[in-house]
Amino acid sequence: MSEVISIRVSREIKIKMKKIPINWSDEIRKFIEKKIREYELLELLNKIEKNAKNRVVKYDSSKFIREDREK
Repeated sequence: MSEVISIRVSREIKIKMKKIPINWSDEIRKFIEKKIREYELLELLNKIEKNAKNRVVKYDSSKFIREDREK
């Protein structure tokens, strides 16, 4: 189910928009979806970072990398 939202723009902007052959509803919808994805990813990264601070590193990965390279 879809919902309707509206925005207010100046008369000048509306006139300019009409001169450009763009589907403004689609462009605005894509912009909103992109911003939501960016926000959700940022939240996820913040959550991962918070959890990483509580994690205790038990192994030095550089040691394993060196051993693997020597093989």
